[in-house]
Amino acid sequence: MRFLPSRRRFDDLSEQEILALAISSEEDDARIYRMYAEHLREEYPGSAKVFDGMAAEEDGHRQRLIDMHTARFGTVIPLIRREHVAGFYSRNPVWLIENLSLDRIREEARAMERDAERFYHEAVRRTQDAGTRKLLGDLAAAEAGHESKAGALEAEHLPDDVRSAEDDGAKRQFLLTWVQPGLAGLMDGSVSTLAPIFATAFATQDTWTTFLVGLAASVGAGISMGFTEAASDDGELSGRGSPVKRGIASGVMTTVGGLGHALPYLIPHFWTATITAIIVVFIELWAIAWIQNRFMQTPFLRATFQVVLGGALVFAAGALIGSG
Repeated sequence: MRFLPSRRRFDDLSEQEILALAISSEEDDARIYRMYAEHLREEYPGSAKVFDGMAAEEDGHRQRLIDMHTARFGTVIPLIRREHVAGFYSRNPVWLIENLSLDRIREEARAMERDAERFYHEAVRRTQDAGTRKLLGDLAAAEAGHESKAGALEAEHLPDDVRSAEDDGAKRQFLLTWVQPGLAGLMDGSVSTLAPIFATAFATQDTWTTFLVGLAASVGAGISMGFTEAASDDGELSGRGSPVKRGIASGVMTTVGGLGHALPYLIPHFWTATITAIIVVFIELWAIAWIQNRFMQTPFLRATFQVVLGGALVFAAGALIGSG
C-alpha cells in the first residue's frame, strides 16, 4: 500500500499554493497579535494598542495577497497552512501567552516578523511571475521594516512615561508572582530543613539515613509550602498574580533549598558528606542574601546578617540535638 506524505515540501508548492500559504500565515499572525492585545489590554493598554496596530498591518498584507491571488488564479484559495509544509516555521500556541511576560511577548512578536521576512524571501525565489515577485518582495521589505513600524506605533501609543509605567508594572508583577514566593520557599527549604538533616546526621552518622530524612523533609516542605502559597491568596485583590504560578515557585524552590544540603549525603563517607553539606549551606545562604539584595532591594550586609544568623541558629539546634 502506498502512503502519501503528511506534509508537503516547500520547494514542491505551486505559485498558487505559495500565495495561499502566505494568506493563511498573515491571517494567523493577525489573530495572534489581537490575542496579545486582548491579553495586555487591562494592565498594559499602551502596548495593547501597539499590537492592535500590528494586527491591522497584517490584515493589509493579507488583503494584498488575496487581490493578487484573485487576479491570477480566481477567488477559490487552496487550504494550506504552515503545519502542512515540512520544515516550515511554526507559532507557539496562543494560550501560552498566559505564561509570558510583557518583554517576552514583545520578543515573540519580533521573532514572528523575522520568520515572516525569511518566508517571503524564499517565496520570491520560488515564483516566476513578475507581479507576484514584486508583491512578495514588497512584503518581505515590509516585514523587515516592521521594527520601525512598531517603533512608530510605540511612539504614538507608548510615550516614555507610559512605557516606563508599564515596564515598572511588569517588573512588579514578576516580583510578586515569581520572585517573592520563590525566595520565601528557598529560605524555608534552606533553613527549616537544616535541623532535621543535621540532627539525623550527628545522631546516626549514617549518610543514607540522613539523605532519606533530608529527601523526605525537602519534598514534604515543598508540597506544604506550594499548597499554602496557592491557597492563601487568589491574587484578585492583592494583585500578586496566579496562585498556581506562586504555588509552583514556592514549592519548587522550597524543595531545591532542602535538597541542596541533603544530596551531599549520597557520599558514603560521613565527614566528607557533612563538610560538603556545610559548604552547600553557606552557598545557599549567600544566594538568598544576593536575591534579597538584587530583587527586593534589601541592603546586602543586612540580608547576609539576617540569613546567616537564622541559618546558624537552626544548624546549631540540629547539631546539638543530634549530638545529644
